[in-house]
Amino acid sequence: MSNSGSWLLTSGYWWIVSLNLIDTHVHLDDDRLRGELAAVVQRAMDTGVTRMICIATDAESARHGVAYAQQFESVYASVGIHPNYAHEASPGDWEAMVEMVKSPKVVALGETGLDRHWDTTPFAMQQDYFARHLALSRQSGLPVVIHCREAEADMLPMLAADCAAHGPIKGVMHSFCGDQAFAESCLQMGLYLSFSGMVTYKKATGLQAILAVVPEDRILVETDAPYLTPEPMRGKVKKNEPAYVVHTAAYLAAMRGVGLEEFGRVTTINACNLFHLPVQSY
Repeated sequence: MSNSGSWLLTSGYWWIVSLNLIDTHVHLDDDRLRGELAAVVQRAMDTGVTRMICIATDAESARHGVAYAQQFESVYASVGIHPNYAHEASPGDWEAMVEMVKSPKVVALGETGLDRHWDTTPFAMQQDYFARHLALSRQSGLPVVIHCREAEADMLPMLAADCAAHGPIKGVMHSFCGDQAFAESCLQMGLYLSFSGMVTYKKATGLQAILAVVPEDRILVETDAPYLTPEPMRGKVKKNEPAYVVHTAAYLAAMRGVGLEEFGRVTTINACNLFHLPVQSY
């Protein structure tokens, strides 16, 4: 069992629980976090978040993530180009991603995907970059971290074609916010589903109902920090950070009827399996 622990309030009493959580999606290069990066990482460790994956959105953030992974033992990195930033990519940026795949502690590609909510990047360009990430995943063996916002109808055919041609897809649908049919399709194609603080919101009843269909070996937890602060921290702090993933984990554990330590053990094993992270004691 990890020595890291977190205080949890239940039945009017505070209990110390021993945790070994992994925040599978955090943007440490965001200005709101990198200005106090060492403190952010330490607060996470103090709360039982022993590892975190710094997710890239463009070439610059990928370089930052690779550097942070070398600076901090608990930090790993992804490399990739977010669909909403693909239109800003410079010549050579994609080639840089391909090269950074070889960097130590790079464990994923992305985040990549499709987004119909914002129209910053032409949709055909989004599809092109998503296809590139899927192909690089097959070539490199690294999983894809997938962003999907109001684009499920466009994404499913691309995922289905890739799955039909090459077999199950190694990756995660991050901060899942689709419906049950989309969840089941993703699971059938081999994807993991990751839940952020969004699932703790009162209006997220549809999302909360989907938790019942996610198999134990396919669920992950994340912050998407500095975004999507979970309850009960929402509205009380200026930004989300990896330390707060414990609140989302506690909520998910309660919804699934298991203890927080057991849920932490399961999701950490899942993250290690997907991202090929070193297995630690639980």
